Amino acid sequence: MSRIVTDQMDHKITLPDEPLRIVSLVPSQTELLFELGLEDEVVGITKFCVHPQEQFRKKTRVGGTKKIKLDKVRELSPNLIIGNKEENTEEDIRALQQEFPVWMSDIKTLDDALEMIRSIGLVTGQDVQAEQLAGQIRRSFSQLQQAVMGMQPLRAAYVIWRKPYMVVGQHTFIHHIMERAGFRNAFGHLERYPEIDLERLMHQQPEVLLLSSEPYPFKDKHLEEFQIACPTAKIELVDGELFSWYGSRLLKSAPYLEKLRKKLSAS
Repeated sequence: MSRIVTDQMDHKITLPDEPLRIVSLVPSQTELLFELGLEDEVVGITKFCVHPQEQFRKKTRVGGTKKIKLDKVRELSPNLIIGNKEENTEEDIRALQQEFPVWMSDIKTLDDALEMIRSIGLVTGQDVQAEQLAGQIRRSFSQLQQAVMGMQPLRAAYVIWRKPYMVVGQHTFIHHIMERAGFRNAFGHLERYPEIDLERLMHQQPEVLLLSSEPYPFKDKHLEEFQIACPTAKIELVDGELFSWYGSRLLKSAPYLEKLRKKLSAS
């Protein structure tokens, strides 16, 4: 018998009652599937699904998150595709929905992420493991909240791109995670991922600049241009995966964020 499930975009999906052949179109959710023990069920991933490395080398790649190779997907004959509203294009998802069951996530907060983890556990028959994982993540972020409670909030800009410069605004998962870690987003009054210039960055007077390792790979060589624009700001190269991946990698995020906040508050 088949069963009907509802995703985070309120789509109803009919899943067959047979072993799953999963294509995952989102790196953080791909890592989650492997964490839940679905090595055999996952048959396709994207070229950005780099964790865990041993699975990245083994699995068929179906293009990038924004450019899915539909023919590659068809060759794999999946009976479940897992995507995300922000990371995949509407055009690709609509095309895939014509042929396959597609379960979509829509994540802007930690609660959304935990709901996604539990839902994917239910959809794939790994509900016990998923519930345990979600509980561990929630407890780690509760500890983070306790740790930063007595710290003065830091006014921070989180930079994700260069040429043009782009930062993180409100209604994004990164914005929410920044707030959880005791940062006050200097561009929290703007939507999503606004494009800025260095003059505008200077005008916002951030105390801290967080330069992400992804999607643009900021390095030490980029520090000077930001220090010239914001001479009094503390500048930190940060692990973008631990701010933005909303699957099982969240287990590592809270301890990392606590350590980062303590470092920036002490310096």
